[in-house]
Amino acid sequence: MHDEEFEDEAVEAGEGDPVTLVIGEDEAGQRADQALAALLPGLSRSQVQRLIKDGQVRIGDRVLAKSSEVLAAGTTLVVQVPDAAPSDAVAEDIPLDILFEDDHVIVVNKPAGMVVHPAAGHASGTLVNALLHHAQELSGVAGGARPGIVHRLDKGTSGVMVVAKTDQAHQELARQFHDREVEKEYVALVWGLVHNGRRIEAPIGRDPNDRQKMTTRARRSRAAVTRVTWALHLPGVSLIRVAIHTGRTHQIRVHLSSIGHPVCGDATYGGIPRRIAPHLKALSSLQRPFLHAERLVFTHPTERRRMEFEAPLAEDLTLVLEQLDAAVAKFGYKTLQNP
Repeated sequence: MHDEEFEDEAVEAGEGDPVTLVIGEDEAGQRADQALAALLPGLSRSQVQRLIKDGQVRIGDRVLAKSSEVLAAGTTLVVQVPDAAPSDAVAEDIPLDILFEDDHVIVVNKPAGMVVHPAAGHASGTLVNALLHHAQELSGVAGGARPGIVHRLDKGTSGVMVVAKTDQAHQELARQFHDREVEKEYVALVWGLVHNGRRIEAPIGRDPNDRQKMTTRARRSRAAVTRVTWALHLPGVSLIRVAIHTGRTHQIRVHLSSIGHPVCGDATYGGIPRRIAPHLKALSSLQRPFLHAERLVFTHPTERRRMEFEAPLAEDLTLVLEQLDAAVAKFGYKTLQNP
């Protein structure tokens, strides 16, 4: 569910409403700031640390004194959440592919190459900049740089995303993501033979040797589950659909790489081999990981009806598949049309 993590500025605690949270199994054994950042998607870890420092988090009848305190499952905390900060991002007239919109949510098909929200090195041209130009109102729960953003996709990943227009919608959607009520399915092209039904269950954490990467071998990690729901095989690669039951940073890319089947075109996690077989030369034209968020299902935050959205495979990925299919046929292998 998340892309590259950026450092956020801390916010001052305001006079917002108190929120009661219970530490679940996923958060048990974690530092307080880490657990609360997971339970409050609208706040970064640095913002949570500021709240703890300012005495805005209580456990029972005492104030939580340290961000490093380890919390047990079942622990109840009351957090004085700050008022939503006004957006400091600038509206920009950038075209959006809108799949659905009402007074509460916007569902968009994000193009590859677009960063979700402004951050260091990406002050403009983001999805947030485009949304601010399009919509008169976006939720302020996530802070000034991330209005409306409930979840994220990697810069290089295209596909369907839901954005909150109101704080109420944001809180409810964030709860659904946390409680794993949202269905998320992706299309990926990976190296090697991957079978339908393959389940990858391995905790993911920050790589201690490279802070820009994630790994399944981190000391501090969080549970993550990825499942292959469909697979079509070509010589040397597999076109697959994967469903994620959690939303860790780079989850699909890390999990598939960890089992020896990195996403084609993924330079970060081993998806660009030194040598490519002649019938797979089309893959050398990939400018990003072959990964697309195809399907998203959630419950409407106010109407309580289940909603399902699909984003067609991006044009650059479709072109690669067409070129790959033609080359495979030329070399006498089975194709996508005639598997």
